[in-house]
Amino acid sequence: MSEKPLAAAAAAASAPRFEKLSAVKGMNDILPPESARWEWLEDKVRQLMARHAYRNIRTPIVEPTPLFVRGLGEVTDIVEKEMYSFEDKLNGEALTLRPENTAGVVRAVAEHSMLYDGGKRLYYMGPMFRHERPQRGRYRQFHQIGAEALGFPGAEVDAELILLANALWQELGLKDVRLELNSLGQPDERRAHRAALITYLEQHQDALDEDAKRRLYSNPLRILDTKNPAMREVVEAAPRLIDFLGEASLAHFNTVKGILDACGVAYTINPRLVRGMDYYNLTVFEFITESLGSQGTICGGGRYDYLIEQIGGKAAPAVGWALGVERVLELLREQAPTQAPAPDVYAIVPDAAALPQVLSTLTQLRALGVSVQMHAGSAESWGSMKSQFKKADGSGARYALIFGGDELARGEVTVKALRDGAGGAQQAQPLATLAQWAITLQSQH
Repeated sequence: MSEKPLAAAAAAASAPRFEKLSAVKGMNDILPPESARWEWLEDKVRQLMARHAYRNIRTPIVEPTPLFVRGLGEVTDIVEKEMYSFEDKLNGEALTLRPENTAGVVRAVAEHSMLYDGGKRLYYMGPMFRHERPQRGRYRQFHQIGAEALGFPGAEVDAELILLANALWQELGLKDVRLELNSLGQPDERRAHRAALITYLEQHQDALDEDAKRRLYSNPLRILDTKNPAMREVVEAAPRLIDFLGEASLAHFNTVKGILDACGVAYTINPRLVRGMDYYNLTVFEFITESLGSQGTICGGGRYDYLIEQIGGKAAPAVGWALGVERVLELLREQAPTQAPAPDVYAIVPDAAALPQVLSTLTQLRALGVSVQMHAGSAESWGSMKSQFKKADGSGARYALIFGGDELARGEVTVKALRDGAGGAQQAQPLATLAQWAITLQSQH
């Protein structure tokens, strides 16, 4: 063996071998073509929010830990078990990856005095983080879309937000989604109910699981939201918060129901619906499906009139909701399949020498709004016409543009139909009139 192969083999043997890295469990890559479904949903949401005059807000992913401890409640599952919290080594500050975004939006509104000139309607999209066991529709990095209306005390805004979510389901073509409503009243009403609830649960401690016993005196209302079937009978017979509501709270709730009735939106009153955060009061609601197993809640929210003051802002009423993007997309896969996006045109280039002229033409088409995918080869092989046509067909494009040498010499390009039952019909198109052809193509969308 010569010295060169030996040297090459020795170099290869001594080269460092890097361990293959993977994503963190429960934090997933979103790849094409699946990412197109996310873009489609986000576009639908942006259009709907614009029609309802909701404006986009973008808050940091990392927030001060006290924001969530104070806002969500120290004895909630999120704060106790699920937050990704850490200490900033630079300054010792306690920080947390946001587990939800209502608290962040409220913090931003208070910090920037956004309500000085009246109420604000806002929406957001983005990732949230909770350290829990990954399962269908529930991940450690998950995504939410939320709508928040701050500075509006009236029940009509509660109803507006419910109608906004309901309009989204219609826009997406989702079925098998039902609405549940409840009212949590005001703090004094909850305190009276809490006392009665603790007294009742103390009489049934033998039927409580460990989680319920732990919450009995710290957060008994959350016991009503248990998923333990063994406790169902005890929970069903427990005192109902709605029976402790005063005249003003009942009037607020009845106004919400009256508007939904007038708009033809069906709902069920669920007196055990409490939601998972401590900041709610008055109206709470969830949109639920039976198509996703145990992860059936796809959107939930309610009124949170005291949260702004809790985090140090000037007291102001507010109401909002958040939906789980992964769960909505899972439901869409089952109920309303969408096609993967495809370009309008695939450019076939027999000779790489023609690329400058080809790219000049494709740039003009793209400027006119035409989606174009250009063939790309390699230094070793540009690709035969047969292989290029195979890729053009596989791309899903409606047309192939063939930039042959003879056609270009005549100032033309060949347009070949690949879809729409055109049977491969093709025609010569002068480059000078290709823009007009592109405009016609766009009008057919």
